[in-house]
Amino acid sequence: MKRIAFVAGAAAATFPLGARAGSLRDAVEQAASSSSGIVGVYARRLGFDGAAVSYNSEERFPAASVIKLLILVTLYQVAEREPAIMQSSIRLRESDMVGGSDFLAQARPGDAFKVAGLAHAMITKSDNTASNALITLLGFDRINATASRSNLKHTQLKRHFLDYTAIVRHSENLTSPHDIGALLYQIERGSHEGIRTIASPQSCRQMIEILLQQEDRDKIVRGLPKGTPVANKTGEVDYVRNDVAIVDPMGDAPYVLAVMTKGLNDYSAGLNAIRHIAKAVNAAIGG
Repeated sequence: MKRIAFVAGAAAATFPLGARAGSLRDAVEQAASSSSGIVGVYARRLGFDGAAVSYNSEERFPAASVIKLLILVTLYQVAEREPAIMQSSIRLRESDMVGGSDFLAQARPGDAFKVAGLAHAMITKSDNTASNALITLLGFDRINATASRSNLKHTQLKRHFLDYTAIVRHSENLTSPHDIGALLYQIERGSHEGIRTIASPQSCRQMIEILLQQEDRDKIVRGLPKGTPVANKTGEVDYVRNDVAIVDPMGDAPYVLAVMTKGLNDYSAGLNAIRHIAKAVNAAIGG
């Protein structure tokens, strides 16, 4: 309880929006109310039980590209049993090739790429074709089994990226701030404490290294002090802007923050809400 009181006071002292916020939750609610649509938040500092803040955290949101974290975790779990898979090559199928694929924009069906390179492109550039190729390699059942074993109750991968036939059939990729935040927490805990969590410590560290190179820095990162290390994954589809992150993963007091939105009709307001939430959370629980 003393920890909660301290967190609330820190948020109230530093949060920049309008009237003085009385707690971190108040600050988050104030930021969320400034956005259109629905906002969900989950934040937890390493080494503390429970969430520092949980706001609509069990709500299901369109995952957009943040679901690529689940694909990455599944791949690293497989690689621990089959180490050769990362350096193996797979050929692109025409059906996997879609827009939103800057890394593979010039690729042709049948071109071969190493699995490790596809994983890197899936996260750092959010390349959809690379992601689809990895879904095809791993299979929906294995990826969703990872979610089930990890107790991600609101998470599902139901279709390839930009599979419009599946979209029309309402097969949607979904997750919640709590689910994806818990997944990131296990990655950071495994790396930081050197223990097996969702994967081996080595795998967790390698996943964080890739996430640190993620190129979209327009959401959570913009709400943090300049130069703060952030291992994150963003996602965007119509009416949705998401960002989920491990903040300062190599530092003494890392924490995870997941901010998800849906039903946005003003993207600028949605982005500003994410940034304000990041600033409030960092003031309250950042190192």
